[in-house]
Amino acid sequence: MDTILYFFFAAAYLALLVWGMWRQKTWNAMSVVFLVILGLIYDNSIIALGKFIGEGALLENLSVPRFWIHAFLTPLLVMFSWRALSRAGVNWAKQKAVIVGAVLYTLALIGIEFIFETVNLNLASTREYGVLRYVSVETATGPPIMVLMLTVALMFSGAVLWKKAAWKWMLIGSAVMVIGSAIPLPLDSSAATNAFELFLLTTLVWTKIHLESTKIRR
Repeated sequence: MDTILYFFFAAAYLALLVWGMWRQKTWNAMSVVFLVILGLIYDNSIIALGKFIGEGALLENLSVPRFWIHAFLTPLLVMFSWRALSRAGVNWAKQKAVIVGAVLYTLALIGIEFIFETVNLNLASTREYGVLRYVSVETATGPPIMVLMLTVALMFSGAVLWKKAAWKWMLIGSAVMVIGSAIPLPLDSSAATNAFELFLLTTLVWTKIHLESTKIRR
């Protein structure tokens, strides 16, 4: 079952990438969402193909980039958040100090994920719900710091967009992601919760398309 779900998510992200790039008006800082989507296409594809590749050095080596991609690309959504506010006409978001702060916040998230999750990465194979994949042997002691800090940025920006531009979907996407990740689902699947992540990325792409198609409100 999970193998089918991971193939579905990989295909869904590919469709989202094509749709988003087809509908976008211009390349800007919000376009980093496409890099994140590319990373998720790779991530879900490798997991889906795991049992077909088989346990061993090849699958392990193909799995390593999944963690590096997450560490270096996912924090870029901070820059997406900043550009979304700027595009919506939020004046304080255009100030140099805010731009520098967004860059530093992004770099801090990358550094946190690199130091605590990636630099000493050790992988071990695991089979769960019909899926073979390599996971970190380090046991998580709590919620991932980087993801928590990124979620704060996304929800804050989503709330500002709702107030400034009457656009609620970025906030809804972030809230659904938080709620979906926090509440255990009574399902025999480790892939089902990825639906919340897909929903979030869909709302972000939709936000980019909407803001680029809407006249800026001063």
